[in-house]
Amino acid sequence: MKKIVTFGEIMLRLSPPGWARFSQANSFDVVYGGGESNVAVSLANYGLNVDFVTRLPANDIGDCALMEMRKRNVGTNHIVRGGERLGIYFLETGAVSRGSKVVYDRTHSAMSTIQKGMVDWQSVFKDADWFHWTGITPAISQGAADACLEAIQMANKLGVTVSTDLNYRKKLWKYGKEPGDVMPELVAGCDIILGNEEDAEKHFGLHPEGVDVTHGGSVDGEAYLSVLKQLMEMFPRAKKVITTLRGSISASHNTWSGVLYDGKKLFKAPTYQITHIVDRVGGGDSFMGGLIYGLLTSGGDDQKALNFAVAASCLKHTIQGDANLSTVEEVEKLLSGDASGRVSR
Repeated sequence: MKKIVTFGEIMLRLSPPGWARFSQANSFDVVYGGGESNVAVSLANYGLNVDFVTRLPANDIGDCALMEMRKRNVGTNHIVRGGERLGIYFLETGAVSRGSKVVYDRTHSAMSTIQKGMVDWQSVFKDADWFHWTGITPAISQGAADACLEAIQMANKLGVTVSTDLNYRKKLWKYGKEPGDVMPELVAGCDIILGNEEDAEKHFGLHPEGVDVTHGGSVDGEAYLSVLKQLMEMFPRAKKVITTLRGSISASHNTWSGVLYDGKKLFKAPTYQITHIVDRVGGGDSFMGGLIYGLLTSGGDDQKALNFAVAASCLKHTIQGDANLSTVEEVEKLLSGDASGRVSR
């Protein structure tokens, strides 16, 4: 199997210990993470060959982020050094009826000041057969959007499969462009598209009909078929369109599933009850990591790939930090129906 490449920003995450509020914090727990780096860690943890591409400042904090990737067996040879600082985000973890809260501090980060031409994409994609990016990257800055488009175009030219997680972030699009001005050209080069109902609506004005997806714990996968069909019509290159299905009963209790549409058939995964969430940040990234692994290893079995992605992401909700550190064996154990959580001796 060839190499997988992901591209985006890795940040320093600072969180009050446990479920404390920002105003209660006397210290912060440190984690390094970001959408595309989280996917890379998942894939490396499953034993696949993966490179992460970003821009990091040439200082001690940039070095720490680099070491975190290397510790997780993620390739870092094409990371560009330069810029002023590493982006930061603060996370206040919610519980029960109080939702989690994120505050970004990433203005003038090294990745936000990346420019087209800084990365040698032809060299990056040597021996690669998959490229993944998310909608977070083009939301950061015009330069990041240009570099992302440059990467997609080179991947298309070289025959590399391109996937995206649309990942709408309303707190980011601040540089004068709306998602609709930028995202269509980028997504047009994608073979695999992942997005939830908010992503489809905010980026492209699409929404499911006849279902309230804002509140409650029951989410009907069939209701999303119209959106998945519209996405495939809007982006004819796409071979598969996928959405995650999260029902939010509380900050601590979610239902979790997903559906995949291949242009002919809608595949539906089992629904999991995640009743005691430890950390839901990175849930979508863990789904994407599981999906890429499943699509690459299932021998064309889309149902098997989708089921693996949902189970992998279910386990991520039990793990502190941004990235999913579950193993293939642990995911397969859950897939077999064993959710007992018994001690392995």
